[in-house]
Order: sequence, then structure tokens, then C-alpha cells
Amino acid sequence: MQKRPLTIGLVAGETSGDILGAGLIRALKTHYPDTRFVGVAGPLMQAEGCEAWYEMEELAVMGVVEVVERLPRLLKIRRDLTRRFSELQPDVFVGIDAPDFNITLEGRLKQRGLRTIHYVSPSVWAWRQKRVFKIGKATDLVLAFLPFEKAFYDKFNVPCRFIGHTLADAMPLHPDKQQARQRLGIAEGARCLALLPGSRNAEVEMLSADFLRTALRLRETYPDLEIVVPLVNARRREQFERIKTEVAPTLPMHLLDGQSRDAMIASDAALLASGTAALECMLAKCPMVVGYRMKPFTFWLAERLIKTPYVSLPNLLAGREIVTELLQHDCMPEKLAAALLPLLAGGEQSTALKQTFLELHQHIRCNADEQAAQAVLELAHP
Repeated sequence: MQKRPLTIGLVAGETSGDILGAGLIRALKTHYPDTRFVGVAGPLMQAEGCEAWYEMEELAVMGVVEVVERLPRLLKIRRDLTRRFSELQPDVFVGIDAPDFNITLEGRLKQRGLRTIHYVSPSVWAWRQKRVFKIGKATDLVLAFLPFEKAFYDKFNVPCRFIGHTLADAMPLHPDKQQARQRLGIAEGARCLALLPGSRNAEVEMLSADFLRTALRLRETYPDLEIVVPLVNARRREQFERIKTEVAPTLPMHLLDGQSRDAMIASDAALLASGTAALECMLAKCPMVVGYRMKPFTFWLAERLIKTPYVSLPNLLAGREIVTELLQHDCMPEKLAAALLPLLAGGEQSTALKQTFLELHQHIRCNADEQAAQAVLELAHP
């Protein structure tokens, strides 16, 4: 009888998961070219040969109302996947991100004797820490991007492997600043600031006015300051332009469609909302200040729920405050401008920060796709 090929079940729920899934498939195929991949996949995973029982869009639901509306369909898909994977008995099942959907599915499959991996740790180290017990029950292994995530799982004896961050693999250790400036039309010797007021509607609404007022203050010190503002889509651009008309109608700046990475690499300093942007900015070796504000009740709640001393990934990685964080009442133009001025001056503080960024980049640059593939293979052939 012919031995069946290595079979891997995969479920990705959004674009970022599709990218990770495609990278994992590529890495696994270098070891076992005839591996069969099957599950819920986006276009990138399908292009790498993953057979899709459902399209990824089915799971990509944002917002409470949308989730409630789509809940019957999501539950039906999860029941069907549980049945089909139980019948197929893949060698390993990998749930990629989408924790609300995947962790329950992983738990059901593990009860039926399948080996399960959860790829990308949810932020359990930051809030709702008790989820770690559910994850421990549902999975044989968690694949974590960041070393402090592994340290957290180790405390609870939940098997976890630090594989490095795919973003750190994708970005060069020494980015080409001049090339990025050429692409954006910024002069070689100009002083340049990037403003990144976030990707969500609420963030752009809460932060843009103060980010613009900060830029106006900085122009008093540096009248020729070039300002670049990458915006994730047409809707955010429209929203930002409306706020700019009200707050700083004559302030010259370059509004960019996307191109956030080029904007960070090209700039001498950045002012940004927290999130993955702070990690990308660190990898771009761009000194930054993090400014963030929420609605008062949300902030009150966050203060009680969040268990970490910092909000930005560079500080969490370093284990100390290397990047200034100005949150809620401190997120005001005079404080933001005061924190940015020494970074724009480009002196010792900037040089030291860039060196720390480089060391942190090296620490999380581990060829994550290959590390993830090795973890899958070790579980498939114990």
C-alpha cells in the first residue's frame, strides 16, 4: 500500500494569517515537496497549493455587530471543520491567529486525538491572562513571535516555541534611507518627520488633531521640516484630510497611500499610535515617540485589565522604556513635541536608540517560516 503524504490542516482567518500560512507551506515543501495542505486558506496559501474547504473571507469578521450577524454561519463552519478534520486525521493541525475561532477548534480536534499548534500567540501576557489555560488545553504547542511571550507561557508550563518575527525577517538590518527618500520625493539632506495616527477609524479621530498640532510646534524650531503621513486606505485618508482642514490647513505635508515602511525608513523621527507600527518603526531604525488616547471609559478599563508596564513592543522587547510613551492625558502637543525635538536633532539620543533597535532586530530575526516548519515536523514525527 502506498504511504499517504504528510498531511497538514490549516485555518487562517485574515490577510496576515494568509501571509504566515503561505510562508509555512513554502518552508514545509522544501523538506517534503508532496505534503498535502488543506483547510481554510486565503489567496496566498492557495497559490502555494493549499486546498481550500472554505475561503478565508468567511472568517474575516470585524466588530461585534458583524460577529453576531455572522455567528450562525461561523459556528456551522467550525462544526463542519471539526467533522472533516476528524475524518481526515491530518498529521498536524495548525490554527493561524484568529484565536476566537481557532482555539476552540484546536481544543475539539485535540480531544479527538489530533496534534494541534496555535501559530501567533494572542496578547495573553497583556490582558485576559486566564486564556493561557484554555490555550494549554487546546494545543500541543504555541508558536510565538516574541521572546517575552515564550517566557509568559513557560510560567504556566504551556509548551511554546519562540520562532522570531516574520517582520524582522522581511526587513533589512540596515535599511536604505536615501532610496526610501527618493521613492517619496524627499530631499537627501532634509529633516523629516513621519506621522502615523493609526489604521482604525477611532484612532485617526482621536489622535490626528494633536499629531498635527505637534507638527506645527516642531515647524517653529525646524521651519523646513518635511512631514510624511502614510494612510492605510482611502477612507482614513479622507478622514485625516478633513481633520487637517480644521486644525492645520496651511501645514505642508506629503500624504501617502500606504507606503508606511518607506515613510518610516525615510524619516528622522516618527510620531505614531501604538501597535504593530511601533515594531515596524523599530525595524526601520526610525526613532519614535508613541502617543495614544482612548475614550475615557475605555482607558479606565484598559488600565485595570492590562498587565504590562508598557504598551509599545520596542519597550516590551527591551524590558525598559527606550521609546517615550505619552498616553491619554499626557498625549498632548507640547509633551509630544518636547519628546520629538531631541530625536529630530539627530544627536546621541538618536544614535543610541538606533543601535538598541538594531540589537533587538537581530534578536527576533530567526527565519520564522523555517522555525515554524521545524516545529510542525517535530510534532508530526515525534
